[in-house]
Amino acid sequence: MHDTVPTPSDVTSVRGALRSPRRLTTEVLAGLVTSLALIPEVISFAVIAGVDPRVALYTSCVMAMTIAFVGGRPAMVSAAAGATALVIAPLVASHGIDYLIAAVWLAGALQIVLALVGVARLVRFIPRSVMIGFVNALAILIFSAQLRHLIDVPWLVYPLTAAGIVMVVVVPKLTTAVPAPLIAIVVLTAAVVVLNLDVPDVADQGELPSGLPTWMIPDVPLTWDTLTVVAPFALGLALVGLLESLLTAKLVDDITDTPSDKTREAWGQGVANMAGALFGGMGGCAMIGQTMINVKEGRARTRISTFLAGAFLLVLCVTVGDVVGMIPMAALVAVMVVIAATTFDWHSVAPRTLRLMPRSETLVMVVTVVGTLATENLAVGVILGVLTAMVAFARRVAHLADVTVLDGEGERVYRVTGQLFWASSNDLVHRFDYASDPDAVVLDLTDAEVWDASTVATLDTVAHKYAAHGKSVRIVGLDGASLDRLERLSGKLG
Repeated sequence: MHDTVPTPSDVTSVRGALRSPRRLTTEVLAGLVTSLALIPEVISFAVIAGVDPRVALYTSCVMAMTIAFVGGRPAMVSAAAGATALVIAPLVASHGIDYLIAAVWLAGALQIVLALVGVARLVRFIPRSVMIGFVNALAILIFSAQLRHLIDVPWLVYPLTAAGIVMVVVVPKLTTAVPAPLIAIVVLTAAVVVLNLDVPDVADQGELPSGLPTWMIPDVPLTWDTLTVVAPFALGLALVGLLESLLTAKLVDDITDTPSDKTREAWGQGVANMAGALFGGMGGCAMIGQTMINVKEGRARTRISTFLAGAFLLVLCVTVGDVVGMIPMAALVAVMVVIAATTFDWHSVAPRTLRLMPRSETLVMVVTVVGTLATENLAVGVILGVLTAMVAFARRVAHLADVTVLDGEGERVYRVTGQLFWASSNDLVHRFDYASDPDAVVLDLTDAEVWDASTVATLDTVAHKYAAHGKSVRIVGLDGASLDRLERLSGKLG
Protein backbone atom coordinates (compact mmCIF):
# COMPACT_ATOMS: atom_id res chain seq x y z
CA MET A 1 0.00 0.00 0.00
CA HIS A 2 1.28 3.47 -0.94
CA ASP A 3 0.83 6.62 1.11
CA THR A 4 -1.39 9.12 -0.64
CA VAL A 5 0.20 12.46 -1.47
CA PRO A 6 -1.89 15.35 -0.11
CA THR A 7 -3.36 17.63 -2.78
CA PRO A 8 -3.14 21.44 -2.54
CA SER A 9 -6.77 21.55 -1.41
CA ASP A 10 -5.97 19.07 1.38
CA VAL A 11 -3.06 21.23 2.58
CA THR A 12 -5.25 24.33 2.93
CA SER A 13 -8.38 22.53 4.13
CA VAL A 14 -9.82 23.82 7.41
CA ARG A 15 -11.73 20.57 7.93
CA GLY A 16 -8.54 18.55 7.46
CA ALA A 17 -6.68 20.72 9.98
CA LEU A 18 -9.48 20.40 12.54
CA ARG A 19 -9.32 16.60 12.23
CA SER A 20 -5.55 16.52 12.79
CA PRO A 21 -4.35 17.55 16.28
CA ARG A 22 -0.82 18.08 14.98
CA ARG A 23 -1.90 20.38 12.15
CA LEU A 24 -4.37 22.22 14.38
CA THR A 25 -1.61 22.86 16.93
CA THR A 26 0.59 24.25 14.17
CA GLU A 27 -2.18 26.60 13.04
CA VAL A 28 -2.94 27.79 16.58
CA LEU A 29 0.69 28.47 17.48
CA ALA A 30 1.33 30.20 14.15
CA GLY A 31 -1.66 32.46 14.76
CA LEU A 32 -0.38 33.29 18.24
CA VAL A 33 3.11 34.22 17.02
CA THR A 34 1.68 36.30 14.20
CA SER A 35 -0.61 38.20 16.56
CA LEU A 36 2.34 39.10 18.80
CA ALA A 37 4.32 40.31 15.79
CA LEU A 38 1.35 42.41 14.63
CA ILE A 39 1.16 44.58 17.74
CA PRO A 40 4.25 46.81 17.41
CA GLU A 41 3.93 46.98 13.62
CA VAL A 42 0.34 48.21 13.52
CA ILE A 43 1.01 50.67 16.34
CA SER A 44 3.83 52.19 14.29
CA PHE A 45 1.50 52.40 11.27
CA ALA A 46 -1.05 54.22 13.43
CA VAL A 47 1.60 56.86 14.12
CA ILE A 48 2.24 57.19 10.35
CA ALA A 49 -1.48 57.58 9.66
CA GLY A 50 -1.98 60.03 12.52
CA VAL A 51 -4.61 57.98 14.37
CA ASP A 52 -4.87 56.50 17.86
CA PRO A 53 -2.98 53.16 18.14
CA ARG A 54 -6.22 51.50 19.24
CA VAL A 55 -7.74 52.34 15.84
CA ALA A 56 -4.98 50.37 14.09
CA LEU A 57 -5.25 47.46 16.52
CA TYR A 58 -9.04 47.21 16.15
CA THR A 59 -8.66 47.43 12.37
CA SER A 60 -6.19 44.56 12.42
CA CYS A 61 -8.40 42.36 14.61
CA VAL A 62 -11.50 42.86 12.47
CA MET A 63 -9.71 42.59 9.12
CA ALA A 64 -7.79 39.42 10.02
CA MET A 65 -10.90 37.65 11.31
CA THR A 66 -13.02 38.80 8.35
CA ILE A 67 -10.52 37.93 5.62
CA ALA A 68 -10.18 34.45 7.13
CA PHE A 69 -13.73 33.79 5.90
CA VAL A 70 -13.98 35.83 2.70
CA GLY A 71 -10.39 35.92 1.41
CA GLY A 72 -9.02 33.83 -1.45
CA ARG A 73 -5.56 33.05 -0.04
CA PRO A 74 -5.58 30.78 3.03
CA ALA A 75 -2.98 31.63 5.72
CA MET A 76 -2.44 35.18 4.43
CA VAL A 77 -2.87 37.84 7.11
CA SER A 78 -4.51 41.22 6.43
CA ALA A 79 -4.38 44.12 8.87
CA ALA A 80 -3.61 47.84 9.14
CA ALA A 81 -0.61 48.24 6.83
CA GLY A 82 2.14 50.77 6.21
CA ALA A 83 1.36 51.22 2.51
CA THR A 84 -2.26 52.17 3.22
CA ALA A 85 -1.26 54.34 6.18
CA LEU A 86 0.85 56.48 3.85
CA VAL A 87 -2.14 56.98 1.55
CA ILE A 88 -4.60 58.12 4.22
CA ALA A 89 -2.29 60.21 6.41
CA PRO A 90 -2.97 63.51 4.56
CA LEU A 91 -6.75 62.96 4.81
CA VAL A 92 -6.58 62.36 8.57
CA ALA A 93 -4.44 65.47 9.03
CA SER A 94 -6.77 67.70 7.02
CA HIS A 95 -10.27 66.33 7.78
CA GLY A 96 -10.09 63.97 10.75
CA ILE A 97 -11.15 60.43 11.59
CA ASP A 98 -14.75 60.64 10.30
CA TYR A 99 -13.64 61.39 6.76
CA LEU A 100 -11.08 58.59 7.06
CA ILE A 101 -13.81 56.07 7.89
CA ALA A 102 -15.90 57.30 4.95
CA ALA A 103 -12.88 56.89 2.66
CA VAL A 104 -12.27 53.34 3.92
CA TRP A 105 -15.92 52.48 3.28
CA LEU A 106 -15.67 53.78 -0.28
CA ALA A 107 -12.32 52.05 -0.82
CA GLY A 108 -13.83 48.72 0.21
CA ALA A 109 -16.71 49.21 -2.22
CA LEU A 110 -14.28 50.10 -5.02
CA GLN A 111 -12.24 46.96 -4.33
CA ILE A 112 -15.37 44.83 -4.67
CA VAL A 113 -16.23 46.53 -7.98
CA LEU A 114 -12.66 46.13 -9.27
CA ALA A 115 -12.76 42.46 -8.33
CA LEU A 116 -16.02 41.93 -10.21
CA VAL A 117 -14.59 43.52 -13.40
CA GLY A 118 -11.61 41.13 -13.28
CA VAL A 119 -8.73 43.34 -12.15
CA ALA A 120 -7.22 40.43 -10.18
CA ARG A 121 -6.44 38.59 -13.42
CA LEU A 122 -3.95 41.32 -14.33
CA VAL A 123 -1.51 39.91 -11.75
CA ARG A 124 -0.39 37.26 -14.25
CA PHE A 125 1.08 40.03 -16.41
CA ILE A 126 3.58 41.02 -13.71
CA PRO A 127 7.03 39.77 -14.87
CA ARG A 128 9.26 37.55 -12.77
CA SER A 129 11.91 40.30 -12.51
CA VAL A 130 9.31 42.60 -10.92
CA MET A 131 8.33 39.88 -8.46
CA ILE A 132 11.99 39.38 -7.50
CA GLY A 133 12.35 43.13 -7.02
CA PHE A 134 9.14 43.12 -4.96
CA VAL A 135 10.47 40.35 -2.69
CA ASN A 136 13.88 41.98 -2.26
CA ALA A 137 12.36 45.40 -1.56
CA LEU A 138 10.01 43.79 0.93
CA ALA A 139 12.95 42.19 2.76
CA ILE A 140 14.84 45.49 2.87
CA LEU A 141 11.79 47.36 4.17
CA ILE A 142 11.20 44.75 6.88
CA PHE A 143 14.82 45.02 7.98
CA SER A 144 14.98 48.82 7.82
CA ALA A 145 11.79 49.05 9.90
CA GLN A 146 13.66 47.31 12.73
CA LEU A 147 16.57 49.77 12.79
CA ARG A 148 14.66 52.31 14.87
CA HIS A 149 14.50 49.68 17.60
CA LEU A 150 18.28 49.18 17.44
CA ILE A 151 19.48 52.80 17.46
CA ASP A 152 19.88 54.88 20.64
CA VAL A 153 18.81 51.99 22.86
CA PRO A 154 20.37 50.41 25.97
CA TRP A 155 23.30 48.12 25.16
CA LEU A 156 21.39 45.12 26.55
CA VAL A 157 19.14 45.26 23.49
CA TYR A 158 21.95 44.00 21.26
CA PRO A 159 22.77 40.74 23.09
CA LEU A 160 19.05 40.08 23.54
CA THR A 161 18.44 40.57 19.81
CA ALA A 162 21.41 38.37 18.93
CA ALA A 163 20.14 35.65 21.28
CA GLY A 164 16.71 35.88 19.69
CA ILE A 165 18.15 35.53 16.18
CA VAL A 166 20.14 32.47 17.25
CA MET A 167 17.03 30.84 18.72
CA VAL A 168 14.89 31.54 15.64
CA VAL A 169 17.57 30.05 13.38
CA VAL A 170 18.71 27.09 15.52
CA VAL A 171 15.51 25.85 17.20
CA PRO A 172 13.88 24.59 13.95
CA LYS A 173 16.89 22.31 13.47
CA LEU A 174 16.21 20.75 16.86
CA THR A 175 12.40 20.64 16.91
CA THR A 176 9.44 21.86 14.88
CA ALA A 177 6.83 21.08 17.53
CA VAL A 178 6.65 24.74 18.58
CA PRO A 179 7.39 27.70 16.28
CA ALA A 180 10.87 29.06 16.94
CA PRO A 181 9.67 32.70 17.11
CA LEU A 182 7.28 31.80 19.94
CA ILE A 183 10.10 30.15 21.87
CA ALA A 184 12.33 33.19 21.35
CA ILE A 185 9.59 35.58 22.50
CA VAL A 186 8.77 33.55 25.63
CA VAL A 187 12.42 32.96 26.63
CA LEU A 188 13.52 36.57 26.14
CA THR A 189 10.43 37.96 27.88
CA ALA A 190 11.05 35.66 30.86
CA ALA A 191 14.71 36.70 30.98
CA VAL A 192 13.84 40.40 30.93
CA VAL A 193 11.20 40.01 33.66
CA VAL A 194 13.24 37.73 35.93
CA LEU A 195 16.44 39.76 35.63
CA ASN A 196 14.51 43.07 35.76
CA LEU A 197 16.26 44.38 32.64
CA ASP A 198 15.46 47.92 31.57
CA VAL A 199 14.93 47.58 27.81
CA PRO A 200 12.23 48.91 25.44
CA ASP A 201 9.11 46.75 25.36
CA VAL A 202 5.76 46.60 23.55
CA ALA A 203 4.10 48.86 26.13
CA ASP A 204 6.50 51.65 25.11
CA GLN A 205 5.14 51.62 21.55
CA GLY A 206 1.65 52.89 22.38
CA GLU A 207 -1.49 52.37 24.45
CA LEU A 208 -3.15 48.98 24.05
CA PRO A 209 -6.97 48.79 23.98
CA SER A 210 -8.76 47.86 27.19
CA GLY A 211 -12.19 47.03 25.73
CA LEU A 212 -13.93 45.59 22.71
CA PRO A 213 -14.33 47.69 19.54
CA THR A 214 -17.66 49.49 19.11
CA TRP A 215 -19.69 50.48 16.06
CA MET A 216 -18.78 53.82 14.55
CA ILE A 217 -20.75 55.56 11.80
CA PRO A 218 -18.84 58.49 10.25
CA ASP A 219 -20.34 61.91 10.97
CA VAL A 220 -19.89 63.45 7.51
CA PRO A 221 -22.39 65.26 5.29
CA LEU A 222 -23.66 63.14 2.40
CA THR A 223 -22.81 65.73 -0.25
CA TRP A 224 -20.89 65.98 -3.49
CA ASP A 225 -18.19 68.01 -1.69
CA THR A 226 -17.64 65.15 0.74
CA LEU A 227 -17.28 62.72 -2.15
CA THR A 228 -14.72 64.93 -3.88
CA VAL A 229 -12.69 65.00 -0.66
CA VAL A 230 -12.69 61.26 0.11
CA ALA A 231 -12.80 59.77 -3.42
CA PRO A 232 -9.14 60.36 -4.37
CA PHE A 233 -7.94 58.84 -1.09
CA ALA A 234 -10.40 55.95 -1.41
CA LEU A 235 -9.20 55.16 -4.92
CA GLY A 236 -5.56 55.26 -3.82
CA LEU A 237 -6.35 53.08 -0.80
CA ALA A 238 -8.22 50.57 -2.98
CA LEU A 239 -5.51 50.30 -5.63
CA VAL A 240 -2.55 50.15 -3.23
CA GLY A 241 -4.32 47.62 -1.02
CA LEU A 242 -5.30 45.38 -3.93
CA LEU A 243 -1.87 45.47 -5.55
CA GLU A 244 -0.02 44.66 -2.34
CA SER A 245 -2.51 41.96 -1.35
CA LEU A 246 -2.54 40.23 -4.75
CA LEU A 247 1.26 40.26 -4.99
CA THR A 248 1.51 38.86 -1.47
CA ALA A 249 -1.00 36.14 -2.40
CA LYS A 250 1.14 35.25 -5.41
CA LEU A 251 4.22 35.08 -3.18
CA VAL A 252 2.44 32.79 -0.70
CA ASP A 253 1.29 30.60 -3.62
CA ASP A 254 4.94 30.07 -4.56
CA ILE A 255 6.10 29.44 -0.99
CA THR A 256 3.36 26.94 -0.15
CA ASP A 257 2.94 25.34 -3.60
CA THR A 258 -0.81 25.88 -3.29
CA PRO A 259 -3.07 28.01 -5.51
CA SER A 260 -5.31 30.87 -4.46
CA ASP A 261 -8.40 32.57 -5.84
CA LYS A 262 -7.18 36.07 -6.69
CA THR A 263 -10.64 37.40 -7.59
CA ARG A 264 -12.07 36.21 -4.28
CA GLU A 265 -9.09 37.75 -2.48
CA ALA A 266 -9.74 41.07 -4.25
CA TRP A 267 -13.40 41.36 -3.22
CA GLY A 268 -12.55 39.82 0.15
CA GLN A 269 -10.20 42.74 0.81
CA GLY A 270 -13.08 45.07 0.04
CA VAL A 271 -15.39 43.28 2.46
CA ALA A 272 -12.68 43.23 5.16
CA ASN A 273 -12.03 46.96 4.77
CA MET A 274 -15.74 47.74 5.00
CA ALA A 275 -16.01 45.54 8.10
CA GLY A 276 -13.06 47.33 9.66
CA ALA A 277 -14.65 50.70 8.89
CA LEU A 278 -17.75 49.66 10.86
CA PHE A 279 -15.54 49.73 13.95
CA GLY A 280 -13.74 52.95 13.09
CA GLY A 281 -10.92 51.21 11.20
CA MET A 282 -8.16 52.93 9.25
CA GLY A 283 -8.13 50.48 6.32
CA GLY A 284 -5.48 47.95 5.45
CA CYS A 285 -4.36 45.12 3.21
CA ALA A 286 -2.18 42.01 3.32
CA MET A 287 0.60 42.30 5.91
CA ILE A 288 3.59 40.85 4.13
CA GLY A 289 5.99 40.51 7.04
CA GLN A 290 3.41 38.93 9.33
CA THR A 291 2.21 36.66 6.53
CA MET A 292 5.80 35.44 6.12
CA ILE A 293 5.92 34.70 9.85
CA ASN A 294 2.66 32.77 9.55
CA VAL A 295 3.55 30.63 6.54
CA LYS A 296 7.35 30.35 6.77
CA GLU A 297 8.21 30.33 10.46
CA GLY A 298 4.82 29.14 11.74
CA ARG A 299 4.25 26.72 8.79
CA ALA A 300 0.53 27.61 8.75
CA ARG A 301 -1.47 26.72 5.66
CA THR A 302 -5.16 27.30 6.46
CA ARG A 303 -7.63 30.05 7.32
CA ILE A 304 -7.55 28.96 10.95
CA SER A 305 -4.21 30.69 11.58
CA THR A 306 -5.43 33.91 9.94
CA PHE A 307 -8.59 34.00 12.05
CA LEU A 308 -6.70 33.20 15.24
CA ALA A 309 -4.12 35.91 14.53
CA GLY A 310 -6.96 38.45 14.71
CA ALA A 311 -8.71 36.74 17.61
CA PHE A 312 -5.53 36.37 19.66
CA LEU A 313 -4.64 39.99 18.97
CA LEU A 314 -7.97 41.13 20.38
CA VAL A 315 -7.89 38.79 23.38
CA LEU A 316 -4.26 39.53 24.23
CA CYS A 317 -4.72 43.29 24.09
CA VAL A 318 -8.00 43.36 26.02
CA THR A 319 -7.39 40.69 28.69
CA VAL A 320 -3.63 40.43 29.21
CA GLY A 321 -2.44 43.71 27.78
CA ASP A 322 -0.08 44.23 30.72
CA VAL A 323 1.65 40.91 30.04
CA VAL A 324 1.88 41.59 26.31
CA GLY A 325 3.34 44.98 27.11
CA MET A 326 6.27 43.27 28.87
CA ILE A 327 7.50 41.58 25.67
CA PRO A 328 10.88 43.15 24.84
CA MET A 329 11.08 44.71 21.40
CA ALA A 330 14.39 42.88 20.98
CA ALA A 331 12.49 39.58 20.71
CA LEU A 332 10.18 40.82 17.97
CA VAL A 333 13.06 42.56 16.17
CA ALA A 334 14.98 39.27 16.14
CA VAL A 335 12.04 37.49 14.51
CA MET A 336 11.63 40.18 11.85
CA VAL A 337 15.37 40.29 11.07
CA VAL A 338 15.36 36.55 10.36
CA ILE A 339 12.23 36.95 8.23
CA ALA A 340 13.94 39.71 6.24
CA ALA A 341 17.07 37.61 5.69
CA THR A 342 15.14 34.53 4.56
CA THR A 343 12.75 36.53 2.36
CA PHE A 344 15.50 38.26 0.36
CA ASP A 345 16.36 36.42 -2.87
CA TRP A 346 20.13 36.23 -2.45
CA HIS A 347 20.50 34.22 -5.64
CA SER A 348 19.17 37.18 -7.66
CA VAL A 349 22.12 39.38 -6.67
CA ALA A 350 24.85 36.73 -6.91
CA PRO A 351 27.61 37.82 -9.35
CA ARG A 352 27.08 34.74 -11.54
CA THR A 353 23.33 35.43 -11.79
CA LEU A 354 23.93 39.08 -12.68
CA ARG A 355 26.37 38.05 -15.43
CA LEU A 356 23.88 35.60 -16.97
CA MET A 357 20.73 37.69 -16.55
CA PRO A 358 19.77 40.04 -19.43
CA ARG A 359 20.56 43.62 -18.46
CA SER A 360 16.99 44.73 -19.09
CA GLU A 361 15.64 42.26 -16.52
CA THR A 362 18.25 43.30 -13.97
CA LEU A 363 17.25 46.92 -14.60
CA VAL A 364 13.59 46.06 -13.99
CA MET A 365 14.47 44.44 -10.67
CA VAL A 366 16.61 47.42 -9.61
CA VAL A 367 13.92 49.95 -10.59
CA THR A 368 11.35 48.01 -8.55
CA VAL A 369 13.62 47.96 -5.49
CA VAL A 370 14.76 51.58 -5.77
CA GLY A 371 11.23 52.84 -6.47
CA THR A 372 9.95 51.02 -3.41
CA LEU A 373 12.71 52.20 -1.09
CA ALA A 374 12.48 55.80 -2.31
CA THR A 375 8.73 56.00 -1.65
CA GLU A 376 8.50 53.36 1.11
CA ASN A 377 5.57 52.03 -0.89
CA LEU A 378 5.70 48.59 -2.49
CA ALA A 379 2.85 49.40 -4.85
CA VAL A 380 4.72 52.35 -6.37
CA GLY A 381 7.85 50.25 -6.83
CA VAL A 382 5.89 47.49 -8.56
CA ILE A 383 4.15 49.94 -10.92
CA LEU A 384 7.50 51.50 -11.87
CA GLY A 385 8.96 48.02 -12.39
CA VAL A 386 6.08 46.95 -14.64
CA LEU A 387 6.37 50.13 -16.71
CA THR A 388 10.12 49.57 -17.10
CA ALA A 389 9.51 45.95 -18.13
CA MET A 390 6.95 47.09 -20.72
CA VAL A 391 9.39 49.57 -22.27
CA ALA A 392 12.21 47.00 -22.25
CA PHE A 393 9.98 44.38 -23.88
CA ALA A 394 8.77 46.82 -26.53
CA ARG A 395 12.35 47.76 -27.38
CA ARG A 396 13.35 44.11 -27.74
CA VAL A 397 10.37 43.17 -29.88
CA ALA A 398 10.69 46.31 -32.00
CA HIS A 399 13.92 44.94 -33.48
CA LEU A 400 12.35 41.62 -34.45
CA ALA A 401 10.60 43.03 -37.54
CA ASP A 402 12.64 42.71 -40.75
CA VAL A 403 12.16 43.67 -44.41
CA THR A 404 13.65 41.72 -47.35
CA VAL A 405 13.54 43.03 -50.93
CA LEU A 406 12.81 40.61 -53.80
CA ASP A 407 12.52 41.58 -57.50
CA GLY A 408 9.75 39.91 -59.50
CA GLU A 409 8.51 40.32 -63.07
CA GLY A 410 7.65 44.00 -63.40
CA GLU A 411 7.15 44.38 -59.66
CA ARG A 412 9.09 44.63 -56.45
CA VAL A 413 8.23 42.42 -53.50
CA TYR A 414 8.93 43.51 -49.93
CA ARG A 415 8.75 40.52 -47.58
CA VAL A 416 8.05 41.72 -44.04
CA THR A 417 8.62 39.30 -41.16
CA GLY A 418 8.05 39.64 -37.42
CA GLN A 419 5.56 41.11 -34.99
CA LEU A 420 4.21 44.47 -36.12
CA PHE A 421 2.89 46.80 -33.43
CA TRP A 422 3.34 50.44 -32.45
CA ALA A 423 7.02 50.10 -31.55
CA SER A 424 8.20 47.91 -34.43
CA SER A 425 6.07 49.43 -37.18
CA ASN A 426 6.97 53.10 -36.66
CA ASP A 427 10.23 52.75 -38.64
CA LEU A 428 8.61 50.56 -41.29
CA VAL A 429 7.58 53.56 -43.37
CA HIS A 430 11.25 54.39 -44.01
CA ARG A 431 12.19 50.96 -45.37
CA PHE A 432 10.79 51.50 -48.89
CA ASP A 433 12.22 53.22 -51.99
CA TYR A 434 9.16 55.16 -53.11
CA ALA A 435 10.85 57.06 -55.95
CA SER A 436 12.83 54.23 -57.63
CA ASP A 437 10.52 51.25 -57.18
CA PRO A 438 8.53 49.99 -60.22
CA ASP A 439 4.87 50.88 -60.64
CA ALA A 440 3.70 47.66 -58.96
CA VAL A 441 4.76 46.93 -55.39
CA VAL A 442 3.81 43.93 -53.26
CA LEU A 443 3.99 43.83 -49.47
CA ASP A 444 4.22 40.16 -48.49
CA LEU A 445 3.13 39.83 -44.83
CA THR A 446 2.91 36.02 -44.80
CA ASP A 447 5.45 35.83 -41.97
CA ALA A 448 4.18 38.87 -40.07
CA GLU A 449 1.40 39.61 -37.60
CA VAL A 450 -0.48 42.90 -37.39
CA TRP A 451 -1.29 43.64 -33.76
CA ASP A 452 -2.65 47.17 -33.55
CA ALA A 453 -4.10 50.23 -35.27
CA SER A 454 -0.67 51.89 -35.34
CA THR A 455 0.57 49.23 -37.77
CA VAL A 456 -2.52 49.59 -39.97
CA ALA A 457 -1.96 53.36 -40.03
CA THR A 458 1.68 52.78 -41.04
CA LEU A 459 0.64 50.46 -43.90
CA ASP A 460 -1.87 53.12 -45.04
CA THR A 461 0.93 55.70 -45.00
CA VAL A 462 3.13 53.44 -47.14
CA ALA A 463 0.28 53.02 -49.66
CA HIS A 464 -0.35 56.77 -49.75
CA LYS A 465 3.33 57.54 -50.36
CA TYR A 466 3.44 55.13 -53.28
CA ALA A 467 0.18 56.57 -54.60
CA ALA A 468 1.73 60.05 -54.52
CA HIS A 469 4.36 58.69 -56.96
CA GLY A 470 1.70 57.14 -59.17
CA LYS A 471 2.38 53.58 -57.99
CA SER A 472 0.13 50.87 -56.58
CA VAL A 473 0.65 48.64 -53.54
CA ARG A 474 -0.82 45.21 -52.97
CA ILE A 475 -0.76 43.66 -49.48
CA VAL A 476 -0.76 39.85 -49.45
CA GLY A 477 -0.20 36.99 -47.01
CA LEU A 478 -2.32 38.09 -44.05
CA ASP A 479 -4.99 35.89 -42.54
CA GLY A 480 -7.00 35.45 -39.37
CA ALA A 481 -7.08 38.31 -36.86
CA SER A 482 -4.35 40.26 -38.68
CA LEU A 483 -6.36 40.32 -41.92
CA ASP A 484 -9.55 41.19 -40.06
CA ARG A 485 -7.79 44.07 -38.29
CA LEU A 486 -6.40 45.42 -41.57
CA GLU A 487 -9.73 45.22 -43.43
CA ARG A 488 -11.63 46.77 -40.53
CA LEU A 489 -9.30 49.74 -39.93
CA SER A 490 -7.55 50.47 -43.24
CA GLY A 491 -8.50 53.85 -44.66
CA LYS A 492 -10.47 54.82 -41.52
CA LEU A 493 -7.70 56.12 -39.29
CA GLY A 494 -7.25 59.56 -40.88
